[in-house]
Amino acid sequence: MKPPTKKSMPTAFVQGFRVLLQEALAEKDVESQKKLTGCVGVYAFYDYDREPIYVGQTWESFGIRIRRHLTGQRSDTLAYRILDPFEVAEVELWPTEGLRAKFAAMSKLTTDKNELKKIGDEKRKALDAIEYSVYLAAIAGSKYHAILNEKIPPVSTPVALPASQRFVLVPPKLREEREHPDVRIARRAETLARVAAVAHERGEVSSGLRRVIVIQAVRLADLAAARLAYAEGRSRPSPTAIDVKELVGNVMAESNDEDADD
Repeated sequence: MKPPTKKSMPTAFVQGFRVLLQEALAEKDVESQKKLTGCVGVYAFYDYDREPIYVGQTWESFGIRIRRHLTGQRSDTLAYRILDPFEVAEVELWPTEGLRAKFAAMSKLTTDKNELKKIGDEKRKALDAIEYSVYLAAIAGSKYHAILNEKIPPVSTPVALPASQRFVLVPPKLREEREHPDVRIARRAETLARVAAVAHERGEVSSGLRRVIVIQAVRLADLAAARLAYAEGRSRPSPTAIDVKELVGNVMAESNDEDADD
């Protein structure tokens, strides 16, 4: 009897999820006509309610960074614990190949270390501005007005965003079971417990991590309350029943004593 292949070992859902992710990354950036898997830029994840849950940026490639997030291969295990891959139902990508080409061309014009440093700083700030603009849009589009970023992107002047592409990552035939409220409540409770355990074990953690714990607790309470209301034949409670801003403070910029782990 031959042993099974590694690709056949995951569940049908995981296999289907990975196929859809691979297909999404194989699509081409409208501007550069480069496959998205090799593009750089900003990305956002959404849950089963199309609620934004996380925003990030990458100068390596979407293929590398997003696979790390969603396959548990992040070198930063804390980041993996904060974002539950099974809560991710959609991904949106903002490729910035134009920026990469621009700064690559600028770097070729000089060998001066100070000039190269300035170009590097400008490059970083340019992507930071796009990430912060996407972050602001995510906050505005969230019913909680907060998402699960431990580290808030550097405050920047909002800029016009490049064209984005958004993809569903959940196999249609398997969606009903995966998005069942009881499954999601259990997953959120487990995720919350894992992150809270990190805070307990480490003791000295960023205020960003403690903010994430509160936001995840709010997301859990909202979903559990909605399930209770459904069981009792009542309307779902409004998300405004919990004042997230009052609980976590400013989600637009880090506090002065912030020491977040990226």
